[in-house]
Amino acid sequence: MLVSTILRSGPLTVHGGIRAAAAKMSSQARWAGSFSEGATNSGQATIKTTIVAGTGDPYMANPGAKIFPDATNVTGVTGTAFLEFWVGNAKQSAVYYMQCLGFQPVAYSGMETGRMDKASYLLRQGNINVMLSSPLQKGGEMNDFINKHGDGIRNIALECPDAKRAHDLAVSKGAKSFQEVKTYQDDHGEVKISGIDTYGEVKHLFVERGGYKGDCLMPGFVEWDPGYHVEDVGLKYVDHMVGNVGWNEMDVWAKFYREVFGMDQLISFDDKDISTDYTALKSKVMTVDTGLVKYPINEPAVGKKKSQIEEYLEFNNGPGVQHLALATEDIIHTVSAMRARGTCFLRVPDTYYENLEDRVGPIDEDVAVLKDLGILVDRDDKGYLLQIFTRPLTDRPTFFIEIIQRRGGFSFGKGNFKALFVSIEEEQRRRGTLVDSAAAN
Repeated sequence: MLVSTILRSGPLTVHGGIRAAAAKMSSQARWAGSFSEGATNSGQATIKTTIVAGTGDPYMANPGAKIFPDATNVTGVTGTAFLEFWVGNAKQSAVYYMQCLGFQPVAYSGMETGRMDKASYLLRQGNINVMLSSPLQKGGEMNDFINKHGDGIRNIALECPDAKRAHDLAVSKGAKSFQEVKTYQDDHGEVKISGIDTYGEVKHLFVERGGYKGDCLMPGFVEWDPGYHVEDVGLKYVDHMVGNVGWNEMDVWAKFYREVFGMDQLISFDDKDISTDYTALKSKVMTVDTGLVKYPINEPAVGKKKSQIEEYLEFNNGPGVQHLALATEDIIHTVSAMRARGTCFLRVPDTYYENLEDRVGPIDEDVAVLKDLGILVDRDDKGYLLQIFTRPLTDRPTFFIEIIQRRGGFSFGKGNFKALFVSIEEEQRRRGTLVDSAAAN
């Protein structure tokens, strides 16, 4: 169990119980009884929002305000508390996140703090908390996860005012509990955490920090200063997180987020929107009423060749978190800094930038600078956005990061899908994975 292993060091008192983890099974099978019945692909959603046109980030204009009237927020989540990656070597991964991505060291838990099963490093940039964890013993759930999936996000922790209430409401609406609420205490206060299953082997945690005063985010960690500090690159918060699920599972999980969290479908894309002559995918974007927790869900679509989603599912050995979108207020500075530190980004064809402003309208940025950095632009009826995607962060072609800056735009870059797919197909061709799709046979 996650919390029984990440939060045990120092003066710590634990109350409550843990249910056994759900048996490993495909996400489709797990939800076939509860959520697949009646789930259909409703096509393009009608977006109802109180957002007005502007030049800044519409989700940060009034954080916490209800901006999507058709969405609710059953569990009361207010944002992303932290993301825990299970990785083969947490110490080396922490150096990468500091050096290449500009994260700062915050806290540590491991053998030196009395932990003998797992080492965890907590890093922070803006309001983004990343926890990198590795097993210290052979066997067990963490080793099984890493052997199967490679490095990746295992736990998506969501801030909420009442972890017990959020958990119990989610379970009452059909979610599978993997941890009932537990309380963790130290001299700085207490933190309560509960959890439920979602697609693949990914978990959602409900984190109630209340008045906890510790600088280390939660009990069980000590301050960590490795003596290595780099300037941050301007990342501010988690804009959205994308999950890849199996064939015909997108509607199952869209319904899960609608029923369990009260989310609404912000927008959807079918295989006509996201395709080339060779590959395709489908996607639905789910959001809570504030827009501060947004989850696009992708599934493969039939094409001549194996799509990026099929490739992900093959190398990840099942569903999981495909990418994390991190917001910045100055994407030119952020991308320039990341490139200078060794981060590799996807490149679209140079022809993308020909007549760019004729396609998207006037923008404040210099198109020549955007072309040099490989930054993409798209516009909706509220404004525009700028975005760019890294190459996969590990040798498996699975997890990557998106950098996004919103200048009034609240959508997800539909106008860039074609160019991105061409770029991704070229990467697949280099890897030797742009082969015939099994679904096309």
